[in-house]
Amino acid sequence: MCGIVAYVGQKDAVEVLLDGLKKLEYRGYDSSGIAILKDRKIELRRSVGKLHNLTAEIGKRPLSGHIGVGHTRWATHGRPSEQNAHPHIEGGVAVVHNGIIENYLSLKEQLSREGSQFKSETDTEILSHLICREVKRGKPLAEAVRAAVKYVKGTYSIAVVSEHEPDKIVGARMECPMILGVGKHEFILSSDIPAILNITRRAIFLNDGEMVVITKDGAEVTDFDGKAVHREPTAINWSPIMAEKGGYRHFMLKEIFEQPRAVTDTFRGIVTEESGDVFLNKFNIPVTEIKRIYITACGTSWHAGLVGKSLFEEFFGIPTEVDLASEFRYRNPLIDNKTLVISISQSGETADTLAAVKEVKRRGAWTLSICNVMESSLTREAHWSFMTHAGPEIGVASTKAFTTQLTALYLIAIYFGRVSGRLDEETGKALIHELVKLPKKIEHVLDRAGHIEAIAKKYFHLRDFIYLGRGMNFPIALEGALKLKEISYIHAEGYAAGEMKHGPIALIDENMPVVAIAPRDLSYPKMLGNIEEVKARGGRIIALVNDGDTEASQNADDVITVPEASAHMTPILMSVPLQLLAYHIAVLKGTDVDQPRNLAKSVTVE
Repeated sequence: MCGIVAYVGQKDAVEVLLDGLKKLEYRGYDSSGIAILKDRKIELRRSVGKLHNLTAEIGKRPLSGHIGVGHTRWATHGRPSEQNAHPHIEGGVAVVHNGIIENYLSLKEQLSREGSQFKSETDTEILSHLICREVKRGKPLAEAVRAAVKYVKGTYSIAVVSEHEPDKIVGARMECPMILGVGKHEFILSSDIPAILNITRRAIFLNDGEMVVITKDGAEVTDFDGKAVHREPTAINWSPIMAEKGGYRHFMLKEIFEQPRAVTDTFRGIVTEESGDVFLNKFNIPVTEIKRIYITACGTSWHAGLVGKSLFEEFFGIPTEVDLASEFRYRNPLIDNKTLVISISQSGETADTLAAVKEVKRRGAWTLSICNVMESSLTREAHWSFMTHAGPEIGVASTKAFTTQLTALYLIAIYFGRVSGRLDEETGKALIHELVKLPKKIEHVLDRAGHIEAIAKKYFHLRDFIYLGRGMNFPIALEGALKLKEISYIHAEGYAAGEMKHGPIALIDENMPVVAIAPRDLSYPKMLGNIEEVKARGGRIIALVNDGDTEASQNADDVITVPEASAHMTPILMSVPLQLLAYHIAVLKGTDVDQPRNLAKSVTVE
C-alpha cells in the first residue's frame, strides 16, 4: 500500500527520491519521509500529510547526498503522524517498508525485554531494531537483513541503509512489489515503475524471498539463503511523459481522455476482422477442457468481472461465477483441474487477489490474469496473462484501467467462443467489427464533457445518489456509484433496476437524484418503467441514453447521450460519462480528485 524508493548513484539523491515519491504518492499520502546518508551520517526529514509538506520541510532544512531511501505512507499500524512516518532509524540503520508485519507485537515484546526502546506505534520500527541487533552482533548489512527477515511473519518490501556501510542499500521482498531500476553507475529501488522512469527503463522485478544489494558500481540479487539469482533486466516501454498530467488539471481527467487510445492499444494487433479471430500469444490453457470459470477481483475490477460473467456465459457457454477476492478463498470454492480462475487487477499487486490465485493454483486450477503492469506479482503467478496496455494510471479512482479490463474480457471471451466452436466465423467478425468501432464512439462521448459538467453543477450540492442499470449495465451502475463515492465523498448506491421495488424506492424524493442507464437494448422497456416509477415519487432523473432517444428522455430532468452500440459494447461506452459526471462533481465540491482521502491506488495489504 505504501510507496518506497531508494537511490544510489552520481545524482543528488534528494531530488531523485522526491521525484520518485511524487510518482508513488498515489500509493499513500498520510505522511512521507527521506533518509540521506552522507559522511557516514544519516540525516532524516519526515512530514505528516502530502508530499508537498515534506518538500517544504526540506526547503527549510536542506540536505544532500548521493545515497538514500524515501517513503510515502498509507497508515495501517499507527495513526498518521511524524512519529509514525518512515524512514525509521535505530542505531544508525534506516528502514522504509511497504506491507504488514503480522507478528510485530510478539517481536516488540521480545526486543523490549532485550532493552530496545520504541518511538512509534508502527510495525515497521520492529525491522529497524531487528536489523540493528544483527549489525551489533557483527554481521555485514546484507547478512543482518537476511537474518532479521527470518524472524518476520507477514508481507514486506524494504529498503535499508546503514551508517556502518555508507556505500550500499539493501532491499528485500516478500509478497509486496519491489523493482530494481538498472542505470549506468546508478541504481534505484521502487514499489512501481513510474518512479524509475526518469533514471532508467531497464528493470529487474524481484520475486518473493529475494534480496538485492546495490552500490553505484553494481547490483547483486540473491535469495534469502544467499544463493545468487541471475535475471536479465526487462525493457520498460512506458515513457516518463506517460506518467505526467500533460496539461490536464488532474491525472484522472487525463486518464479519462486517454481511453480511446488505451482501448485501441489493448486490442491492437490481436484481432482480425476478416476472419473474426482473436490471437492470444503463447496461450497455454486447454480451453476445451474447462468446465467452470471463476472471476476474482476487488473494487472496480470486480465490477469488470460482473460484465465478464455475462460475456463468458454467452460466448463460451460455461458456468461463470464472480467473487470478491477478499471472500473467495475463505468459502472453500469447488475447484479442480477443469476450473479456470480469471483474476483481474490493475496493479497486479492486490493482496487479496494474489492470495486467491495462490490458493487455487495449490488446488490444481488453471489461472489467467488480466493486468496493466508487466512483470507484476499477479502476472508472474498466473499461468497466462492478458496485458491491458492502459499505460500508467496515477489517479486513485480507476478509469482507463476499467474500460481496458472490459475490453480484455470481451477479447478473451471471443477467443474462448471461437476455439470451442460456440461462436462461428460470421459472429466473430461482427463482434470484432463492433470493437474496432468503439474508440471513435468513446471520442464522441468525450466531446460531450462540457454538457456533463453543466449537469454536475445542478447536482453537486446533494448528499445521496442512486444508480440504476439492467443486464450488463447493472455492474456499470455499481461502478458509477463507486466513482462518485470515491472522489466526491457523496453517498451513492448502484442497484439492479428490477430491485427498486424491493426496498430502494423508499428513498426516492426530490433530493435523491437517480442516474438511469437506459440504452436501447432488450431491457429498455423495463428501464422506461423504472424511470416512470421514480418520476411518480418526485425523484429527479439523469438519464444515459442512446443518440436519438425520445421515450426515456421525456421523463428525464437531464439527459446524457452516447452513440448507438451493440449490447456488449454499451458497458464501456456508458462508463465514460459516469466517470466524467463523478469527476466534475468532485471538482465542484473541491475534493482531492487524484488522491481522495483514506484511499490508496494499490491495496497491497489484506
